[in-house]
Amino acid sequence: MFDYSPLLISLRAAMLSTSLIFLLGTIAARWSMRLKGTVASLVDTFFTLPLVLPPTVLGFFLLVIFGKNGPIGSLLGKFGGSVIFTWYATVLAAMVVSFPLMYRSARGAFEQVDEERIWAARTLGMGEGKIFLLVMIPEAWPGILAGLVLSFSRSLGEFGATLMIAGNIPGKTQTIPMAIYFATSGGDMKTAWIWVLIIIALSGLSLIGLAKFNRGKS
Repeated sequence: MFDYSPLLISLRAAMLSTSLIFLLGTIAARWSMRLKGTVASLVDTFFTLPLVLPPTVLGFFLLVIFGKNGPIGSLLGKFGGSVIFTWYATVLAAMVVSFPLMYRSARGAFEQVDEERIWAARTLGMGEGKIFLLVMIPEAWPGILAGLVLSFSRSLGEFGATLMIAGNIPGKTQTIPMAIYFATSGGDMKTAWIWVLIIIALSGLSLIGLAKFNRGKS
């Protein structure tokens, strides 16, 4: 009987990670725009760096931080908790690798918002928080949505970092990319093809939905 658990695990990790980085990425993008000089460059580089680093390097750093001897891992261990080799690790890995896509898309969208609208809102007495929520996000929404779709697709396809911190535990941490890899390694090309077609369909549907939204806005 065909095991559909990698689909459910991948969807759960992708949806949870995308929801979290929507919040974190948009806030980080807005905050970084307020910085100046060298600090701004360093922060922007730090937020973007996971986009160019190999996933195995990201997985290594996650192991160092969340492993039993790491600063966060040891703290969790005192309370009997752990992230490594749990389904939480699949969400964490997906967040780290897809965060830069959300951050860069949101920042680029915010930079295109008409400054006159922002100043007009300020003259009306709106605080910076309300301006961010009621002016900037609605104006930048197409770009933010693009970042969400790209982040979701990237989360679905995450392999290297997930394998290092979550492992390949069937029914628990085995995502679609890992199911493809290990099915191929075991010579089960039929199963590998099924998962390849499924992940292509999911990513393709996401991009089609984004394209339809953009056509509707134009």
